[in-house]
Amino acid sequence: MKKSIPAALVAAAALTLAACGSAPDEEPADSGAQTGAEGSAEGGDNSDFLACMVSDEGGWDDASFNESGYNGLMRAKDELGISERDAESTDPGQYTGNVDAMVQAGCSLTIGVGFNLEDTIQAAAEDNPDMHFALIDSAFTDADFSPVTYDNAKPLLFNTQEAAFLAGYLAAGMTETGTVATYGGQALPSVTIFMDGFVDGVAAYNDAHDADVEALGWDKDAQDGSFTGDFSNTEAGYSTSQQFIADGADIILPVAGPVGAGSLRAASENDGVSVIWVDSDGYEQPANDEFKDLILTSVMKGIANSVFDTIEASVNGEFTSDPYVGTLENGGVSLAPYHDFEDEVPDELNSEIEDLQAQIIAGDLVVDSPSAN
Repeated sequence: MKKSIPAALVAAAALTLAACGSAPDEEPADSGAQTGAEGSAEGGDNSDFLACMVSDEGGWDDASFNESGYNGLMRAKDELGISERDAESTDPGQYTGNVDAMVQAGCSLTIGVGFNLEDTIQAAAEDNPDMHFALIDSAFTDADFSPVTYDNAKPLLFNTQEAAFLAGYLAAGMTETGTVATYGGQALPSVTIFMDGFVDGVAAYNDAHDADVEALGWDKDAQDGSFTGDFSNTEAGYSTSQQFIADGADIILPVAGPVGAGSLRAASENDGVSVIWVDSDGYEQPANDEFKDLILTSVMKGIANSVFDTIEASVNGEFTSDPYVGTLENGGVSLAPYHDFEDEVPDELNSEIEDLQAQIIAGDLVVDSPSAN
């Protein structure tokens, strides 16, 4: 069932989420589908298990959630000895064809990367109850955004507001201008959950230090803010960041996958501006190597581990539809090292952040978001 998400319904969708074979003769045109070699013998011979993955439009080298998911698939291939098949989407119009190709190939488990594949993975799960599916960064919902579950489909979710809260606190403590900013690729729950945590972290710093740091780009109460419209237009990320910089922001959190590269470029042209990456450790990503010294930290999701664990459970006959939810407590979300900023973060500020993390893990501090899983 195809569901579209008008901007006016995004907040409602977010609130809903909180409640809670033979191979084809040929691939679809321009699907990007590839057949992986049989798995390595290092982890035993599970080559009859075919794990498949379909990317969002950002592609496998997005230095973000697609790449993280792919890394988990490759780890499973190497360590478990499975076979793999993947399809790199470069356009949303390819989602259905790419997922259908996996179904026709008889995949043991098909994983869709990103909220935008919800409709396609959900339809495939409905039509193929004897096959297993998983979806990164989204639960399953009906046309009215009420939650639905399928015995053969598993959501892989992340309470990134917890780690983003720490990033917001850090940004508020590090800004020299008194202004920080955030923006998203699209107004999706898996995006706004970062923005919720970030602005709450800034507010917590202001309360603790009687400060007045301003966070541009997101109004949590209204669930409204700045978005570039997709996860591929780096020029939009560049222009959005330039506007924030013109408005005084010197630390920017782009929640937009590879679009964040535009923020790094903008930061490189303005002294004293830094960026907080998302999903993976942006400092370690080869795609960011030119500007990695501008990355203050990253709000990370353990996507690769969640993918590996889901595949491993499936190989062992232990697949369940119970959602995986990554938190600070279970290591599913985290704040990356400060890398080149290590010596610039005051010891007192770092100690405050470590204490806040301990409070969140203990349950003494709850970071809320309408999109919390």
